[in-house]
Amino acid sequence: MISPVPSIPRSAHRHRPEATPYVDLTRPEWSALREKTPLPLTAEEVEKLRGLGDVIDLDEVRDIYLPLSRLLNLYVGATDGLRGALNTFLGARGSQSGTPFVIGVAGSVAVGKSTVARLLQALLSRWPEHPRVELVTTDGFLLPTRELEQRGLMSRKGFPESYDRRALTRFVADIKAGKAEVTAPVYSHLIYDIVPDQKLVVRRPDILIVEGLNVLQPALPGKDGRTRVGLADYFDFSVYVDARTEDIERWYLSRFRKLRDTAFQNPSSYFRKYTQVSEEEALDYARTTWRTINKPNLVENVAPTRGRATLVLRKGPDHKVQRLSLRKL
Repeated sequence: MISPVPSIPRSAHRHRPEATPYVDLTRPEWSALREKTPLPLTAEEVEKLRGLGDVIDLDEVRDIYLPLSRLLNLYVGATDGLRGALNTFLGARGSQSGTPFVIGVAGSVAVGKSTVARLLQALLSRWPEHPRVELVTTDGFLLPTRELEQRGLMSRKGFPESYDRRALTRFVADIKAGKAEVTAPVYSHLIYDIVPDQKLVVRRPDILIVEGLNVLQPALPGKDGRTRVGLADYFDFSVYVDARTEDIERWYLSRFRKLRDTAFQNPSSYFRKYTQVSEEEALDYARTTWRTINKPNLVENVAPTRGRATLVLRKGPDHKVQRLSLRKL
């Protein structure tokens, strides 16, 4: 006689761990994973790399970014191993040489993603296996101001439609394909526009880091309804820098104040006009910009891509990473 299957108490269902594609780690758990990876940066170098208003110090580099550089080094090595296996399978018909390992870094305005990208570039270039690490921001692929004005998109600057997404995807695709030399436009935060007749040249890096608001956006369907290849499809690893919206807003306003006292003072600065009014008037502009542009873009476009990242860095109110979520394989 077959014994009946015992029923599972309803309370047991309530306590069952929720299925998730990520491994969640606390800061101490993550920090322990760096093992004996040496710290190759000095306090002075970290000071130069961090963005205005960011508080990254040597402890943050040691606890968060050293383990990440070790993980990425392992990923690069594993990718090389897979390439070798593929070459063995293809034989003489399709043997391929190494192509750049591409990393995407995404997150809101003022969350600190640019500092993360610069730190990763500095740390990864110290590993002997991949000394050539290039960093490209998607700002260079924003449509020129004149074109944004013609299309009525100046108030949507930073939204996906304000970029030349086809040119950006083609740029990364060409690098991933192993082209000897690929160029990108250059953006100036001083003039708030693309710099005419200036190009960034990338020549076969070991690793390419692509940093920007919308780098994890899925591809839009073509006019024929077919799915296209998107920028994120070329990434071997991706990082999303996360924080509470209210904390990001506070950081944004704090950064604006500091920029008003520094970069905005430059006579060539697009934002110099905000140094000619009272601080409160200038901050009213910053609050309006956050409320009407940056926050809607974060909520509608940037934050929904968080679940596409390989690794999510979750910052606390003090700008320090508190928890991390690493996608399972």
